[in-house]
Amino acid sequence: MHGSGLGGIAIYKAYGLLALTTLFWAGNSIAGKWAVGHASPMVIVAIRWASVMVLLYLFKRRQIAADWPAIRPRLGYLLSLGALGFTVFSVALYYALVYTTAINASILQGGMPLFVFAASFIFFSSRIGWEQALGFAFSFMGVIVIAVRGEFINLIALDINFGDALMLVAIIAYGVYTAALRSKPQMHWTSLIFILCLGATLASLPLLAFEAAQGKTVFPDIRGWAAITYIVIFPSLIGQVLYIRAVELIGANRAGLFINLLPVWGALLAVTMIGEEFRFYHAAALAMILAGIGFAEYGGRKPVKQK
Repeated sequence: MHGSGLGGIAIYKAYGLLALTTLFWAGNSIAGKWAVGHASPMVIVAIRWASVMVLLYLFKRRQIAADWPAIRPRLGYLLSLGALGFTVFSVALYYALVYTTAINASILQGGMPLFVFAASFIFFSSRIGWEQALGFAFSFMGVIVIAVRGEFINLIALDINFGDALMLVAIIAYGVYTAALRSKPQMHWTSLIFILCLGATLASLPLLAFEAAQGKTVFPDIRGWAAITYIVIFPSLIGQVLYIRAVELIGANRAGLFINLLPVWGALLAVTMIGEEFRFYHAAALAMILAGIGFAEYGGRKPVKQK
């Protein structure tokens, strides 16, 4: 790479990719909420990642075979990444949507950058500036506002919705996954997504069996299949591809910040498409999250001083 930083075209290309990615991912929460009672969470998760895996293999098996020498030495690592970033996140999200609103689920995902920063610091000793620290502090405040439904007395009483608590598990998992993408071996994006989906599918099978053993399996009806079709095509396949490309362009920390756009898209879609109510504390949380992304992205664009 020439010069001290990315060219403007590459930066704005990454911004466009991330805007589309977050729109598709916000739609994932809407589809997941829409599917409640029409397809059980583990059925959605298993079909989701198995479908993407099969589609990629059918159309890109030569590319996958060509990248196998790069995949083999890191196979365990990549399968684990798929299990964490795809399966754990998806299971927590779809079960959360049984207990909480799509607006809450979407806005809570704005807390992901906090955990991207933390994981990047812990595993890769990544440095962050004060603007980025201030940015994710604002984001985290927004997450807390949602978790306590705008009433901070609920935090003292630990009166937090179970679905919102599950969303915290989801965003921690995806934050660690995003930071860990930094250590992926060099390969074509189709091969990477395929092997991550393989890991996700393998991890979902025992959980699917457990759901069945509990007698909670709900096989999709027409509405369930419609939701799953959207989930497979847009957030699972196209969204993952765009996100990985954006991480390559501007790095995990700065790409992770744009996950804060999820609350904006999610709130808009939840209100317009499934009629959920938008409350004042949702607006307050959104304001904090947008302020956070502004501070942190400004800090991320500043050049690092060489010593």
